[in-house]
Amino acid sequence: MRFAVIGAGGHAKVVIATLQAAGHTVTGLYDDRKTIGESVAGIPVLGAVPAAVESGLPTVIAVGSNAARRRIATSLPGVEWGVAIHPQAVMHPSVRLGAGTVVFAGTVLQPDTIVGDHVIVNTGASIDHDCRIGDFVHVAPGCRLAGDVTIGAGTLMGICSFAIPGARIGSWATVGAGAGVLSSVPDGRTVVGVPARERG
Repeated sequence: MRFAVIGAGGHAKVVIATLQAAGHTVTGLYDDRKTIGESVAGIPVLGAVPAAVESGLPTVIAVGSNAARRRIATSLPGVEWGVAIHPQAVMHPSVRLGAGTVVFAGTVLQPDTIVGDHVIVNTGASIDHDCRIGDFVHVAPGCRLAGDVTIGAGTLMGICSFAIPGARIGSWATVGAGAGVLSSVPDGRTVVGVPARERG
């Protein structure tokens, strides 16, 4: 299958590699900050972000910022959003992935987990059974979510962070690198440490 990719930074390299590993062809990149004709990982920049609509192809937003992914997705209602799943990801058939979501190498997604739209499940992350992951979430590399964890929209789970069974994490929160969520995190809060507590 042929794909278009929005974004031409470092995160785009991983999205491109994921799509190619799955046997797809990336035809071009769309980025407001790059010049037409530049290339990333051998893929040319074909235009600014709005031009992605003209490709007519399934498209993935390869931008690490959760807020930026939301802004781009809501500004392009005519785009068909694709899903990128690395063949070295382990995903139970009952898992449901939303439009525009990317699942990178070494990840594990267990039964009856639901992942929203435009989510990043990054390299080596593990999401156990019955989790609910909101739209525009970033589950960073090495993150571990036990069973029945809920994460609201737009939240960042930092590198190697974790959440115990049944934890509830609000929307647009940030869980710092290596932090451990042992109960709950309210909307919009930044927490660090083990147990995770609000910073400062």
